[in-house]
Amino acid sequence: MTQRSHSISSMIAAVAAAAALGLPGMASAEYLHPTSDEVGVVVHADHFKSEKTRAQVRAEAEAAVQQGLLNFGEGSYPPPGPSAGPGKTREEVVRELLSETPAERNARMQLYSGG
Repeated sequence: MTQRSHSISSMIAAVAAAAALGLPGMASAEYLHPTSDEVGVVVHADHFKSEKTRAQVRAEAEAAVQQGLLNFGEGSYPPPGPSAGPGKTREEVVRELLSETPAERNARMQLYSGG
């Protein structure tokens, strides 16, 4: 009878260990996928589903900086630069390139060639 109770408790322990080791992997399975190379995982960022907005994350980071909870450098990223407004469409850029004068083209080519 001891053999049987010993094997049942071993089986319960094995199931508990498998569940404990498997749960963290299942929690991150949304965007971390195992691979057979030396890295071991590949990250698919487009699979990640955030539950917080950018503003919420920024507010939490600022609060942590004020409370002294971040190590040196973690909260010292430069502030975002001023917005340049909406950019040009692809068609607008192509139209500008096709309508530039030879002098404008030479100036552009010198700018990008370093000469």
